[in-house]
Amino acid sequence: MSTIQIPLSVLNLVPIREGEGSSEAIEAMVDLAQATEKMGYIRYWIAEHHNTSTLVSSATSILIKHTLEHTKKIRVGSGGVMLPNHSPLVVAEQFGTMETIYPNRVDLGLGRAPGTDQLTASALRRSQSNTVYSFPQDVETLQKFFGEKEVQDYVKAHPGVGTNVPIYILGSSTDSARLAAKLGLPYAFASHFAPAHMEEALAIYRDRFEPSEYLDEPYVIVGLNVIAAESDEEADREETTMQQFFLNVIRGTQNPLSPPVEDMDKIWRPTEKQAASTMSSMTLKGSKNTIREQLTSFQEKYNVDEIMAVSYIYDRDKQKRSYEILKEVVDGK
Repeated sequence: MSTIQIPLSVLNLVPIREGEGSSEAIEAMVDLAQATEKMGYIRYWIAEHHNTSTLVSSATSILIKHTLEHTKKIRVGSGGVMLPNHSPLVVAEQFGTMETIYPNRVDLGLGRAPGTDQLTASALRRSQSNTVYSFPQDVETLQKFFGEKEVQDYVKAHPGVGTNVPIYILGSSTDSARLAAKLGLPYAFASHFAPAHMEEALAIYRDRFEPSEYLDEPYVIVGLNVIAAESDEEADREETTMQQFFLNVIRGTQNPLSPPVEDMDKIWRPTEKQAASTMSSMTLKGSKNTIREQLTSFQEKYNVDEIMAVSYIYDRDKQKRSYEILKEVVDGK
């Protein structure tokens, strides 16, 4: 059986499951990291979200450190740190410290969005100026902080200097593609919830990419939802957890990650179904054979360099099995 040669990674928003709390969510985060590390996944990224009672990923760097501490070799990083919320110096010190403790295992994915609503963004911001617009300069500042001592200015990150923590530009628009291309950095696109501009953004990034000291040629990571199960029918049922997750986003509600239901049409309105289906259109769903067909078709069309899978599955064992099935597909098993 032919293999689909592509590295696999994991994205985790650290959701709270129905009937559980923050402690169990963090425990599940570590459990999944350990399981996917054994499966051969190459990196495990944790997203930054604020003022969301059902997600425990606000103090992202602390969760990354916690995951590094409880794993052995998998790369752990941010998917991403929302840079407008933070001083580049503080980010450099935090990630430089983690890189010092766990050499060659730390990634820094950077996003331009606040990862929350505007009121919360105002509470988070380090100044009253709109730091979204300084994002390109802040990225370059971080690159300098992680660089060798010869390029440093008076203010330095200790630890941080010379750690060369790899930086990834995250995005869901064409603006992020242009920036990643201009800086010659790897690019991670959030197709798992904002697929609309994926094709255009990847084309822009590849077309405009300028080789840099960090990267010789374009490197594309794409986020995909994955609901893999023993049968297509089981996957259809497990998918209803993800559909309820996206319905939360559409309604602005904060319900925990919920168990599967028999009939989503009893829960959502047709307009909500359409909106959720659009947001989650980049999903691999089904049995092993179905996932293989979908992934092969996806790669024939987009030929990305790495897939970052997110599986909104309520049952922890079934979630791990979903990641296992995807890995088996890639390994040709």
